[in-house]
Amino acid sequence: MIINGEGHILGRLASVTSKKLLEGEEIVVLNAEKIMLTGNKDWAYARYKQRVDRKSISNPRDLGPKYPRRPEDIFRRTVKGMLPTKKTKGRVAYKGLKAFVGVPAEYADANLETIPDAEYTHVKKGIKLGEISELLGVDF
Repeated sequence: MIINGEGHILGRLASVTSKKLLEGEEIVVLNAEKIMLTGNKDWAYARYKQRVDRKSISNPRDLGPKYPRRPEDIFRRTVKGMLPTKKTKGRVAYKGLKAFVGVPAEYADANLETIPDAEYTHVKKGIKLGEISELLGVDF
């Protein structure tokens, strides 16, 4: 299944994706930078900035925990949190997920699907994952 992430809400899309992955489907999400996170821009930035900075707060000499800054990695991390990755079925399901910024050449002619339950229609405030990544200092 190939999903166009443009105009979808992060949590709702991630929950639908995780359920389909556990059912054994292979999922490809395109346009990850256009997935929306609902809420205030300042709140969203502060939340992700705090996660990224947690590495140096907890143990400056340690190399973890690592939190993603790129939009496709933020989406993959969100889906990973919804899967039982301590069990074999969760790890196998997670390997079936691919996420991309934009549309790669191999998927240019593919039939893109949307998830009606996850569309960003009636929410007033929101920020795109691409904007959060830019605020965190990532050029993609």
